[in-house]
Amino acid sequence: MAKYVDKELPSLTKAQIAEEIHQRIGLSKKECLEIVHGFFTVLADSLEEGYAIRISGFGNFTLHDKGPRPGRNPRTLEEVPIEARRVVVFHAGQKLRKRVDGYAAKRK
Repeated sequence: MAKYVDKELPSLTKAQIAEEIHQRIGLSKKECLEIVHGFFTVLADSLEEGYAIRISGFGNFTLHDKGPRPGRNPRTLEEVPIEARRVVVFHAGQKLRKRVDGYAAKRK
């Protein structure tokens, strides 16, 4: 499955998010950066503790346990076991999906 990455659109960093909050709300840049860092720390800590995260109007972060399975080294074709692991899955909420779909329609 290929990942979609639009080369025309740059990635958004924590610093850029903080700058946008600074522009919209007017808090100091340092305070905004602390808020953004704190927000992502709470998200990561909560996921690490096993909580699902539901953000109304945005989406859900859930944890999925993947079992062990056989894999293959693509270069050597050697069988390699892939260990069980826990992964984070994001499902966009309906409001976010509509906004993204609306943006995609405008670009065409």
